[in-house]
Amino acid sequence: MAEQSTLTLIIQRQDTPDSAPYDETFNVPYRKNMNVISALMEIRKNPVNKDNQNTTPVFWEMGCLEEVCGACSMVINGEARQACSTLVDKLEQPIRLAPMKTFPIVRDLAVDRSQMFEALKKTKSWIPIDGTHDLGPGPRMAEKKRQWAYELSKCMTCGVCLEACPNVNDKSDFMGPFIFPQVRLKNAHPTGEMNKGERTETIMGEGGIEGCGNSQNCVQVCPKGIPITTSIASMNRETNIQSFKAFFGSDRL
Repeated sequence: MAEQSTLTLIIQRQDTPDSAPYDETFNVPYRKNMNVISALMEIRKNPVNKDNQNTTPVFWEMGCLEEVCGACSMVINGEARQACSTLVDKLEQPIRLAPMKTFPIVRDLAVDRSQMFEALKKTKSWIPIDGTHDLGPGPRMAEKKRQWAYELSKCMTCGVCLEACPNVNDKSDFMGPFIFPQVRLKNAHPTGEMNKGERTETIMGEGGIEGCGNSQNCVQVCPKGIPITTSIASMNRETNIQSFKAFFGSDRL
């Protein structure tokens, strides 16, 4: 059997956010163990389609190339995943690439994930400086808590869980499943805990935890294996506690 010499990629392209999408097919030189990013780089070096017509280079985003930044998320053969860690040898040919549908298109395979970062800002998912930073090391986190907190910290806001979630769509204001592990992580931090009530109140409101339909698609597709559904369950419990505090008064609980 002759060794494979070329790859065929069918790429959904879109020149501007408002223009119509179209498919363009490319044949690129094959190398063993190459990833999808490598194939896209071959097109960038020589932007000629399968009909031997000169075209514009395919536009996509990338950063770390180590499955850490989340920038190269796209739909590969119908599944949202990271282009840097997806090997072409494990894909059915021809390879079909498309942008994620959950986010506004920028151009070709690049999308605007701003809604994820806005959700992080809305829930104040960061650790504030509380004025005691010059007093030396703060309180330590218990080892058992640190172990699961580290798993939550692996989130790279890649957007794959939002792409898989049926509750994230243009008819819903649901922030997406990724936000709950992040709120849980910041609430568990010894310093971040002082804003726990405020964060919990936020996810009890518009676009928060009530928008989750418990499909569990998110935990199945997360490239980092983050326990998203466990965090949703944990935050559901926290919102119930917060509701009782608000109803009876926190000073009496």
